[in-house]
Amino acid sequence: MNITIYPPEVQGVGEFDGGRITETKPLGFPGEGPGVPHTGPLFYWAWATAKGYGKIGLHPHRAFEIMSYALAGEIGHYDTMGNRSRVKAGGAQVMQTGSGVSHEEETVGDHNELFQIWFEPNLKETVRQTPTYAEFRHEDFPVEVRDGVTLKHIIGNGAPISILAEAAMQEILIPSSHGYRRELSANRTLALVVIDGQGTLSDAACSEKHELTPRYFAVVHAGNTDSIAIQAGQAVHLRIAMIEVPAEVDYPLYREQRPAY
Repeated sequence: MNITIYPPEVQGVGEFDGGRITETKPLGFPGEGPGVPHTGPLFYWAWATAKGYGKIGLHPHRAFEIMSYALAGEIGHYDTMGNRSRVKAGGAQVMQTGSGVSHEEETVGDHNELFQIWFEPNLKETVRQTPTYAEFRHEDFPVEVRDGVTLKHIIGNGAPISILAEAAMQEILIPSSHGYRRELSANRTLALVVIDGQGTLSDAACSEKHELTPRYFAVVHAGNTDSIAIQAGQAVHLRIAMIEVPAEVDYPLYREQRPAY
């Protein structure tokens, strides 16, 4: 098992609307931030923040599956398919961009935070498909509690979001002094971002521990079946977003060929 930690100072950065919207990029576009291996169909992960209103003007996408997940405040969406909507914290907007669609995004409220995450299906196939849009409220996602740990399923495990790329995503809240263990099958990758709180991440089979604090990005690659242990601090909870993907897929990836999508 290989565990790599990317603190925020090594991640990519960006801004929109004259700096009204800023972002860190745990997993940036090619050439942004460090090269992160073994992420398979998880192509891009940005964390955007806005103090008040901000807008990202109309711009095009093709083939990729793109999810905006609201952490705080409210985010708005408009696209050339005619969809116009807003979702509040805990909700998500999902575009399967297919043969092409343009959209614009806006932040609403005094404080807004959101993830934008791109998943990569077989682009040679999806670029020929009709684009789609769907939105989900926080209440739409199933939640379960395991040994005091709360898991909100966003993709997979009965969650309402369905995408073509193979991926599972959860938001996990680990109370102070509690732990969470997760098994990973061979050649699977787990990517996680710390939303808030503190804790540690380790291979369950060894004593080496990696510190977790807000905005840290961790990538765990399992060469063989193994498990990880995540422990919240003694005085604070630990809230993380976690995505599991296959490290390899049976179709060419953009980072390998870079076609014009």
